Amino acid sequence: MTRQVTDAVDRVRRQEHKVLKGQGEEWLKGTRYLWLTNEENVPEWRREEFDTVKQKNLKTGRAWAIKESLRKFWDYYYPKRAASYFQRWYFWATHSRLTPMVRAAKTLKRYLPNIMTYFKHRITNATAEGLNSKIQMVKEMACGFRNRSHYRTAIYFHCGGLDLYPRLKNPA
Repeated sequence: MTRQVTDAVDRVRRQEHKVLKGQGEEWLKGTRYLWLTNEENVPEWRREEFDTVKQKNLKTGRAWAIKESLRKFWDYYYPKRAASYFQRWYFWATHSRLTPMVRAAKTLKRYLPNIMTYFKHRITNATAEGLNSKIQMVKEMACGFRNRSHYRTAIYFHCGGLDLYPRLKNPA
């Protein structure tokens, strides 16, 4: 869900950087990952630089604020309160006059019933996505397998927690 919003922030940043670069301003140069990471994950050595850029009246700053406010959505426990918060966030995002943010907000609105199931079950598919990512990495590292059996063995080895080191019994 937040992927669409994060990508929208990046699109706003790229568009604004082109405009600023044409005017001879380089404020957004080298700040891509500052805008894409969560606020608490900004490296300490870049915090002052990020605060300075945030103080400027930039479209990217508004897009980033919209992205950060969406993170509070996941803190709700009651579905009705979460839906109410989403409606307020959606209004803000769609009235921001930032085309990528409006598009991302409308995409999330389209999938809102499915998103709201999180508040009922409190589970996500993050574990499955992580496992699929690891399997894809195994496949790419091997540059192909001779047969499906070798592929399956490699997946079990890397994803199944297989430990090849023998366990020593405690000498008692």
